[in-house]
Amino acid sequence: MRTDAGPLRFTEKVGYGLGDGASNFFFQTFNVFLLYYYTDIFGLSPAAVGTMFLVTKIIDVVTDPVMGMVADRTNSRWGKFRPYLLWMAIPYGICGYAMFANPDFSESGKLVYAYITYTLMMLTYTAINVPYSALMGVISPSSVERLKVSSFRFFFAFAAGWVIVTFVRPLKTLLGDGDEVLGFQLTMLIFAVLSVALFWISFATTKERVVPEPQERNIKLDFKALLNNGPWLVLFVAGILTLMAVAVRSGGTLYYFKYFVGDDGAAIFHLLGLSFDKTSVFMSLGLIAMLFGITLTKTLATYFEKRTLMIALSLGNAVASLAFFFIPADQYWLMVLVNCIGSIINGPTPALVWAMYADSADYGEWKTGRRTTGLVFSGIQFGQKLGLAVGAGLSGYVLAWYGFVANEIQTEETILGIRLMFSVFPAVLATLGTLAFFFYRLDSSMTQTIEKELAR
Repeated sequence: MRTDAGPLRFTEKVGYGLGDGASNFFFQTFNVFLLYYYTDIFGLSPAAVGTMFLVTKIIDVVTDPVMGMVADRTNSRWGKFRPYLLWMAIPYGICGYAMFANPDFSESGKLVYAYITYTLMMLTYTAINVPYSALMGVISPSSVERLKVSSFRFFFAFAAGWVIVTFVRPLKTLLGDGDEVLGFQLTMLIFAVLSVALFWISFATTKERVVPEPQERNIKLDFKALLNNGPWLVLFVAGILTLMAVAVRSGGTLYYFKYFVGDDGAAIFHLLGLSFDKTSVFMSLGLIAMLFGITLTKTLATYFEKRTLMIALSLGNAVASLAFFFIPADQYWLMVLVNCIGSIINGPTPALVWAMYADSADYGEWKTGRRTTGLVFSGIQFGQKLGLAVGAGLSGYVLAWYGFVANEIQTEETILGIRLMFSVFPAVLATLGTLAFFFYRLDSSMTQTIEKELAR
């Protein structure tokens, strides 16, 4: 059953978008700061951290699709997916904060603590973000409206990301008064509270409008339908490779500026009592540029197919990433400029690809007669988490391979490894991810046909 195919209210688009803002208070922190936190503050070896990122993904192989099927089978007065925004918000906030509690354990004890808290965080992330992502597939039966919702989603996602990259370093310095451990604890406590509040707002302001017809609940048939969904398979592969590129580059950012550029944390300007160093300014301006890029999504999608845009924009972003290998360490403002150009190019891609995920859910129902929205999005989320984990693990192994030693003057070989992490490796992975989109065959004409036939 498909009801209310008209335009969504502005407040609902904002409310849905705030949910990804909540996610990114932790997601973006993990991307940029977690590897650095574990090695330079918590005192773990980069190889041990890399192994942890990879090993813990074994759990996600089971939990992500299980959560998708559980959500598909949930029936409540609030719908299938919205209730989890209400129920799981507090556990999500608690687990995210616990990762940065920094107990005074031995090195082996700290590693065990990292495994436990990281695993629990990923479990709660699955329990709230699989339903949240699937909600976009049922918030409207219109592909056009879902693209608009996706644009709002990633505007707020990157707005939260901007808060992270801009304020984490100055906040931890201010709140910790020079104590990085205390600074991270208090900063993450603030983000945990904000995440809970934003998920609850998202729950209160959204509505599920696409309700599947009653169907036999059969796990085998659900997976068969998913694996026969060609567009979904393409997006799954592309998601793994693209998020690997994101993880490698994000994981290398702090090392790149600390050890190659030589950012010692000295402020290059002050605002509202906070001090902003080169790294914070670089990341902050990059996120502002990406926010501008997101605003171009609707205009670009009016004139070009999503597939065409994803190929062109992703290749442009890969070229921008590769350019950093050739920029000298003393050309800071050139780095900022190239990063902003790459971020504008990359800005529309998340909104486009998540709208494509929702289109693939419609395609699966149209082709097989089975609506498995939760499983579709849980599979995509597993692919992305796998990509992030492999990318983060690769970052740890690269650091170890090139002889990285935390808080020491690095050798030329180590500096080379850090530069490769920040430029060449993510560019290669992003290019491989782009190649997958050449096999995506679901265009706007076919999407409109599917919408009409499903509505009928």
